Amino acid sequence: MSDKNTIIQDEFISTVSHELRTPLTSIRGFSQTLLSSWDKLDEETKKKFIKIIEEQSGRLINLVENILTVSKIKNDRPILRELNVNNSIEKLLQMFLLHGNTHNIVREFSENLPHANLDEGKFQQIMTNLIDNACKYSKEGSKITISSNYINDSIVVSVSDEGTGIKKEDFDKIFEKFVRLENHLTSKTQGNGLGLYITKKLVESMNGKITVTSEVNKGTKFTLIFPPYNSEEALKCSLQS
Repeated sequence: MSDKNTIIQDEFISTVSHELRTPLTSIRGFSQTLLSSWDKLDEETKKKFIKIIEEQSGRLINLVENILTVSKIKNDRPILRELNVNNSIEKLLQMFLLHGNTHNIVREFSENLPHANLDEGKFQQIMTNLIDNACKYSKEGSKITISSNYINDSIVVSVSDEGTGIKKEDFDKIFEKFVRLENHLTSKTQGNGLGLYITKKLVESMNGKITVTSEVNKGTKFTLIFPPYNSEEALKCSLQS
C-alpha cells in the first residue's frame, strides 16, 4: 500500500472513530443517568433523555449504513432496468409525507418523460439523500421543488430548495467524504458528511452526472442527468451481473 493510500486510510479511520464516538458517548451518558437517577427525575426529563437516546441511535445507524455503503460502493454493480422516473419519485415522496415532512414540496414533472436506464433502489437512495438535505438545510414550511425534464436526449431531474445556500468555492468540497459546511443550520442538524459523497458515486455508477448551483441565503439546486432507457445497455448489464 502506498504512503498516500495509508494516509487516506488512517484519516478515514480517525474520522469514523470520532463520528462513532459522539453518538455513543451521548447514548451511554444519558442511559447511565436514567439508570442511576430514575426515581429522582421527573417524567418530562425522562422523556427528554429517552428522546436524545433515540435520536443518537438513529444517527449511529445512519452512520454505520453510510460507512457500509462507502465500503462496498466500488464493487456493488447497479442493475440497470427500464424505470418510470416520475412514478419512482412519487413513491418516495409519499414516504416523506408519511413521516411528517413540514416543507412545501412542489412537483414539476414532465408528463412526456421517457423511461430511464436506472437501478431503482440506487436512484431512490440518491433522491432520498438530496431531498433529505434540502429539508435539513432550509426552514420549515419553505418550498422544495422537484422537477423532471427531457433535455438534449437526457433525463434531467433536479431538487431545489430555499435554504442557506453554498458558496461557489465550496461546490467541489461537498462531494468529499466527511465534509459538512459550517452555517447556522449545521449545528442544529445531524449528519456525517457521507451523503453527497455516496450520492455522487451512485450517480456516476449509472452513467449519470450530478451538478450543483447555489446562492448563499437564497437556496441550492442539485441536478441529475441520466441517459434514457436503452434495451441493449440493460441487457449488457444483466449479463454482467
